[in-house]
Amino acid sequence: MTSTRGLEGVVATESSISSIIDDTLTYVGYDIDDLAENASFEEVVYLLWHKRLPKEDELAELKQQLSDNMALPQEILNHFKTYPIDKVHPMSALRSAVSLLGLYDDLSEDMSDEANYQKAINLQAKIATIVTAFSRVRKGLEPVEPRADLGYAANFLYMLSGKEPEDIEVEAFDKALVLHADHELNASTFTARVCVATLSDMYSGVTAAIGALKGPLHGGANEQVMKMLSEIGSEENAEAYIEEKLANKEKIMGFGHRVYRKGDPRAKHLREMSRQLTKLRGEEKWYNMSIRVEAAFTAQKPLPPNVDFYSASVYHSLGIDHDLFTPIFAVSRVSGWIAHILEQYANNRLIRPRADYVGPGMQKYVPINER
Repeated sequence: MTSTRGLEGVVATESSISSIIDDTLTYVGYDIDDLAENASFEEVVYLLWHKRLPKEDELAELKQQLSDNMALPQEILNHFKTYPIDKVHPMSALRSAVSLLGLYDDLSEDMSDEANYQKAINLQAKIATIVTAFSRVRKGLEPVEPRADLGYAANFLYMLSGKEPEDIEVEAFDKALVLHADHELNASTFTARVCVATLSDMYSGVTAAIGALKGPLHGGANEQVMKMLSEIGSEENAEAYIEEKLANKEKIMGFGHRVYRKGDPRAKHLREMSRQLTKLRGEEKWYNMSIRVEAAFTAQKPLPPNVDFYSASVYHSLGIDHDLFTPIFAVSRVSGWIAHILEQYANNRLIRPRADYVGPGMQKYVPINER
């Protein structure tokens, strides 16, 4: 057997959900550029789960189902108040709350297609409420109930701030959700598939995926990008900061990607939203700083920015706490996780790879008094 570090280049399964071919990302054959410019997040959710775009009545039904299932059990809201608020990261809170959510779903252990679809709706609807409710509870504020007249993106922003968002804010957030919805066999998606390949339940699969997404080499990168921009502080410091980091051989988050060579096709959409939102807020420095960081970095390393780089300043401009950036990634990506979980269930085989053993050869047990 020959091992491959990080399974790089290894084809682990067949899938009809998303593809990355010649630096082009597609969802069920639709180019991400086409979807980012034209589709709503709810349309993308339907596309990923059903492998086709919805008709008008089907989209209306999905929106209604999501709206009807957004409210959280009171037990979960109460549970938030027991967390060590000043210490817990929102991703840890999200991981625990999603696991807990399964305890309050009567269909949790029902593996029928109908039950799994209802669980999919429940998870997609409630994950937005979990993130926003926890954000408010930790600040001593009461959670905000979702509004039936608002779409998914608008409801998230409304439940987070308690104020109805502006159209450009909804557009930016909806586009970010579309861009993050799925990405082939990334670390968290593969984790979800490995988990449910044992025929574990959907809540377990999503909880496992959240655990994988939490790491800074996956979903946590956008939070680290904003931390970097905050450390730089002003536009004129950008070049010197990057030069110093590179001279010290420190990693700069938000650049490069394992599967893209010419550049992440999602980045340009968030770059434009960052430009618009920072201008709207009168805080163009975050966009300008990002542009200068990109120029300084790519002048020395041929690694273009990825989706995390400009999503940081977009979320910051929406008034979102920096440690919520990765949970927001999960709010979108749960749509893709669910699509892959359903696909795994439909044609399941236990995922059990081998390891190339490199330890010592055959040894003989020595009694403890002779060691």
